[in-house]
Amino acid sequence: MPSFEVIITAFLAISLTASIISSRTKTPYTIVLVLFGLAITGSYLPGLLGVNLLYDNLIGGGLFVGLVLPPLLFETMMNIRYEDLRSVVRPALRLATIGVVIATIVGGLFLWQIAQLPLTSSFIFASLIAPTDTATVLEIFRRARLPRKLSTLMETEAAFNDATGIAIFTIVITSYNVSQLSLFQAATSFATILGGGVLVGLAVAIGAQILSRIVTDPMSETMITITTVYGSFAVAQALGVSGLVAVAIGGLYYGNSTLKTWVRPQTTRIVRNFWRIMAFIANSLAFLYIGLSTDLSKIVADLLPIAIAFSAVILARAATVYPLLGTSKVDNAPIPRSWKNVALLGGMKGALSIALAASLPSSTPARDLITSTVLGVAFLSIILQGFLLSRYTAQKFPRKTNSGGT
Repeated sequence: MPSFEVIITAFLAISLTASIISSRTKTPYTIVLVLFGLAITGSYLPGLLGVNLLYDNLIGGGLFVGLVLPPLLFETMMNIRYEDLRSVVRPALRLATIGVVIATIVGGLFLWQIAQLPLTSSFIFASLIAPTDTATVLEIFRRARLPRKLSTLMETEAAFNDATGIAIFTIVITSYNVSQLSLFQAATSFATILGGGVLVGLAVAIGAQILSRIVTDPMSETMITITTVYGSFAVAQALGVSGLVAVAIGGLYYGNSTLKTWVRPQTTRIVRNFWRIMAFIANSLAFLYIGLSTDLSKIVADLLPIAIAFSAVILARAATVYPLLGTSKVDNAPIPRSWKNVALLGGMKGALSIALAASLPSSTPARDLITSTVLGVAFLSIILQGFLLSRYTAQKFPRKTNSGGT
């Protein structure tokens, strides 16, 4: 059995190699790393390098949501400016809340009617696949050349999207287990989960700010941020509310209030660089996880249901993006069609859906089919949508801009 040092070294070497290939070939890092994971799975390397242990024990063991996603959310929200957020917060939150609900309903009904899946299985799958994947979206848009406010819109949606998706998934599973769950109970549970996460995140961030007024050295300040990230998540989860929302709110408050008011510029640079590295490692874990999870033979065997499900995912995303963004404005101007197209292509699925599928109870109807279909859809989503999004943004936004769009 490889030592822990060998496992970590192998993981970092794989991530570094994928990053270099991505930079040299101009291929999205997401795609390169997923293909690396896929290649590793089909070889003798998993056992030799211990990568399968990393997958089984760290990610497959249910730690993905609590370990990998918080650094991504915190780093993203910490770098979003209030000034940019104010102009896009309404459409972003509409996509991240109402949009996920609509996508779940549209996707569930589509699979029920077209694929002839049982109603329960259809909505379980739809709740799994409705949210966009934070790791995938943030990595794609971080490397894309987009107007700053469009980037802020997509990053904000991604940050809150996962929390909404997990809340809806929890409600759907609860409804299945208890047989009956009224619409009022579901709505109340949904609001409590998200609203409670906001309150916890704000409370922890304010507490962290008080500590930041006392400390002066970069090491202590960095430890405060680590405690903020995982502390807010742990407290929120213990209270039965959204840990991801708590982390996102904590990151937004810390980046726009604490850093600007109480932290020295040199310390600020150190903290930002630390979380940039943490986000890169978390992203790499997420994409390698997808590649290691994917079995091409199963995708080929279940190609028809995967193709139908992928069509349902695209249809559900279109049914949310164009109506919701079509009735929204940014800086009192209609949202450009190119922004809507980016939002459609940017609704990629990934590691979160796979992790949630792995958590399904063994008694779930059509569990094996749901799991294999989720894996197939996530793989196709990252490869196809990632490639198309990269090409589309390069064509529509040929150089980095700070505002506007066409």
